[in-house]
Formats: sequence, structure tokens, C-alpha cells
Amino acid sequence: MKTVTEHLLALADAGNAAFTARLAPGVDPDRMLGCRIPQLRRLARTLRGTPEAAAFLTQLPHRYYDENNLHGILLGHIRPTGEALDALERFLPHIDNWATCDITACGMKTLGRAPAAALPRIYEWLASRRTYTVRFGVIALLAHYLDEKFDTHHLDRLTALPSGEYYVDMAVAWAFSVALVKHFEQTLPYFTQRRLDRRVHNKALQKGRESLRIDDARKTILQRLKY
Repeated sequence: MKTVTEHLLALADAGNAAFTARLAPGVDPDRMLGCRIPQLRRLARTLRGTPEAAAFLTQLPHRYYDENNLHGILLGHIRPTGEALDALERFLPHIDNWATCDITACGMKTLGRAPAAALPRIYEWLASRRTYTVRFGVIALLAHYLDEKFDTHHLDRLTALPSGEYYVDMAVAWAFSVALVKHFEQTLPYFTQRRLDRRVHNKALQKGRESLRIDDARKTILQRLKY
């Protein structure tokens, strides 16, 4: 029987590894196998609930970037809320790039299904000193709390984050651009009142203007708010 890592080695793609390395410059290219995300999702569906998957989730730290991505996807298949959150807490210190961070945060539906349990954890992550733990908290709010669970309190939390950390700032800008798409009138005051760091403010406006889901009249308003 193949180990989980052997499954990943069978999916290795040197060309894709080279491409991925350019997108995640902070990761050692020697750690990249080049497994494609759709392949990892299919593998996770095959492995979920198996003893192999359970053992793999305890084997931290992993050697390969692709192992971390698979780990994050497998976390999304854990249904019991407490079990999923505890497993995530063990994994968070090992997230060392934006892609693994975002794949994991967006795929963990538990974060949105159980706000009473998840939101206190998310707020703790936002207060972390680890860049990708903070980014994880931002992406968790973006992915799971900007639809029917939207509350400007979540945006207030994001404006309170210290600026200057690129991968956090860009996540905050992304979150505010999505909030503009989905809740324009409630989000606009954060820009008219200039409550965001200048770089984050302008990047969020740029992303908003690039969105196909914001009409031209509103894009004109956003253009005027650049500073």
C-alpha cells in the first residue's frame, strides 16, 4: 500500500513545480513536487476518513510544500467542529506561504458553519505574531463571513491590524474589495473615512475597480477615493 507521500510523488510535475516556485518565492523550490491542486483535491477525497489520512495529519512538519497543501485540504474534510479546529491549530505554525494558507482557509467550511466556535479562534489568529496565521484569519473572514454572516464588526477587526506585512496587507485589501462587491454601501465609509493604511486602501480600490461585479457608476466613485 502506498504512503500518502508516495501518492504525491506519483503526481509530481517538474514543470508545474518550477511555475509554482515563481508564485511562492519564500518556499524552497526543492520542496515543491508540482502536484496540481485539482489532483490534490481528488486524492483528499480518496484518503478522507482512512487510517492513512489520520496518520498523515499527525506527521508534522512535512517535507514537501505539496504535503502541506494536501494537509490543508484534508482538514476541510473533518466534520466535527472541535476536532477540525484542534487539527487546524496544530497545523497553523507550519503554514509558510500564502497559497497553502488560502487553500486551507477557503476549504475549511467548518469555519463558517460554526461561528460560535470559530470566530473566537479567528480573532486570536488575527492577533498572532506569525504572518501566515494572521493572513489565515483574514482569509477565513473573507471566505466565510462576507455573505449572509456579514457584519461590519469583522471589517473593524481588519482595520485594526498593523500594516506593513505584505502578505497580510494584500489579504486585507482583497477582503475589502470583496466586501465592496457584496456590501458596497456598508463598506464604502471605510474608504471615505480613510480608515485603512494607504497601500491597503488603494489596492482594495484597484481590485474593486477591476471587478466585473461592480457597475461603472460605483467604479467612478472608487476611482475618486484613491489617495
